[in-house]
Amino acid sequence: MNKAEKTRQFIVEKTAPIFNKKGYAGTSLSDMTEATGLTKGSIYGNFTNKDEVALAVFDHNWRKVSSLIGLEIDKRSTVKEKLLVYADYDKLLDFPSTGGCPVLNTAVEADDTHPGLKKKAHDAFVNWKSRITSLLEEGIRKGEFSKSINPEQVALTMIAMIEGSIMIAKLTGKLPYRNAIMVSMRKLIDDLS
Repeated sequence: MNKAEKTRQFIVEKTAPIFNKKGYAGTSLSDMTEATGLTKGSIYGNFTNKDEVALAVFDHNWRKVSSLIGLEIDKRSTVKEKLLVYADYDKLLDFPSTGGCPVLNTAVEADDTHPGLKKKAHDAFVNWKSRITSLLEEGIRKGEFSKSINPEQVALTMIAMIEGSIMIAKLTGKLPYRNAIMVSMRKLIDDLS
């Protein structure tokens, strides 16, 4: 990487946690300069505007989450064990300290206000659903799961449970609510066979 690329990466890495916690609208230029130690001119010398920073930050945050999940899945041998990794999604994210899931946070904030961020969240969701659906289809092929299950429906349900559990825990401040929902997700996965 050249110096400009390193600086851009530095800005993204330092501001990513702030955008994930405060959101696009809540993250100010002073938040960005404070986190990076750079001036406004340095930030906007590397990014056209706040939108460009936010888009790069979303990509960074989603790659980080996807990588963490992928590494954990790769450690498991059965498809069921791989799916159960998702029941610990928030632990892998170090929720609540990181602010939760970037897809959830971005989708809620950008749904009517920021088409670029909405598209990024949409594309991440589609990719996530596809990965879970593929795992479920693999489980059916290997005989781990019943042929009668609908992989896409189960994938959607799992994502809804994950995101719903994070939203409820954030809203109420009660992590046990999240844990109770994940017990239901583990049961859903157990019942696939």
